[in-house]
Amino acid sequence: MSTGSGAASAPAPTALDTPRKSSMFSSLSVRNYRLFFIGQVVSNTGTWMQRIAQDWLVLSLTGSATAVGITTALQFLPMLLFGLYGGVLVDRLPKRPTLLVTQTAMALTGLALAFLTLTGHVEVWHVYVAAFAVGLATVIDNPARQTFVTEMVGSDQLQNAVSLNSANFQSARLVGPAVAGLMITGVGTGWAFLFNGLSFVAPIAGLLLMRARDLHVVERAPRGKGQLREGLQYVAGRPELIWTIVLVGFVSTFGFNFPVYLSAFADDVFHAGAGSYSLFNTLMAVGSLSGALLAARRGTARLRVLVAGAVAFGTLEIVAALAPSLWLFALLMAPIGMFGMTVNVTANSSVQLSTDPAMRGRVMSLYMMVFMGGAPLGAPIAGWITDAYGVRAGLAAGGAIAALAAVVIGLVLARVGNLRLTVGWNHGHPVVRFVPREREELATVA
Repeated sequence: MSTGSGAASAPAPTALDTPRKSSMFSSLSVRNYRLFFIGQVVSNTGTWMQRIAQDWLVLSLTGSATAVGITTALQFLPMLLFGLYGGVLVDRLPKRPTLLVTQTAMALTGLALAFLTLTGHVEVWHVYVAAFAVGLATVIDNPARQTFVTEMVGSDQLQNAVSLNSANFQSARLVGPAVAGLMITGVGTGWAFLFNGLSFVAPIAGLLLMRARDLHVVERAPRGKGQLREGLQYVAGRPELIWTIVLVGFVSTFGFNFPVYLSAFADDVFHAGAGSYSLFNTLMAVGSLSGALLAARRGTARLRVLVAGAVAFGTLEIVAALAPSLWLFALLMAPIGMFGMTVNVTANSSVQLSTDPAMRGRVMSLYMMVFMGGAPLGAPIAGWITDAYGVRAGLAAGGAIAALAAVVIGLVLARVGNLRLTVGWNHGHPVVRFVPREREELATVA
């Protein structure tokens, strides 16, 4: 999927590799990654608990849904404003010490919020400051965590490790909110904040217990001027990077607006209330977890998987928009979650594998900025379409844009890579591939 030239370019074949047989949990055989993974299991659960408790606390303090929205915006705003600069710093800094600092900062934020809440002194502006502080730490923490995976497992296991990270996150998404709900009801929001703050002990301990000699040496970028511009030029000069990031931007901006759509389908279309909304989210999380585990077993990031996954994701959203019954709509949430996760994992690992290690922090910060910033930008558009034309039209439009973008970008990448699309049959099943065009020399007859 690469056409770049020069020593800094990563090998082209990432998207075109022959699939490697891979154990679903093969990267867990690496001790350093195993420590990292266990730490993230605990920390991700705490993070999801804090998200739920944070929103509930703001709502109880203000009675305003707008205030809840402001809290969410403050947490994502630093990534939109400073994400690229975070990538520049991550390329210069050693990853493990950097993560120790960012994880400690987020732990202290959770503990401070727990102290204020448990002592009865918390005010809404405290929550705003805490959300913004977590967002600032994420500016560095996110690209550092993404790029540190390669140092732990190497390039051969990267797809598997990225997939397991996603499965880890989705598992916490299933457990964290449920535990938070029980804790808020039983003992109050302050204890959820306290659990989150203490949960960072696990990843910090994992980082401290790692063997430095087992890490894969990765070149760090020297300090210099113009490194942000250099990173953007690097991405712009490599079609396999820029178009993959553009595809992720379209899918996340127009396809991932589920908080807008699912609540409207539950209340306005099926008139089923909060229980069905919870069911939709649970089934989507189960599908996402399945997609992450399947990606872990696949072993390679390939162009046709990325494009086909995005087309399937968008098409299923259109089908769901037309679903006549609640149960059919609910059942479609699982495959939508699965294909959405397939797109995320495949894009993430292919971008990392196609990037020179000295540029990886800057490239991944751009990737994460587009991925995380897409939904906040797309949500108002989705809301406007839903209000003006109905939620079915809104979901169908989002799916159509995602699918169309995938088809167009797939054709662009195929053309850039001098590939052609082939469709065939294998044991009764359709097989779609991008293969190199045959080059024929034309003889000139005098």
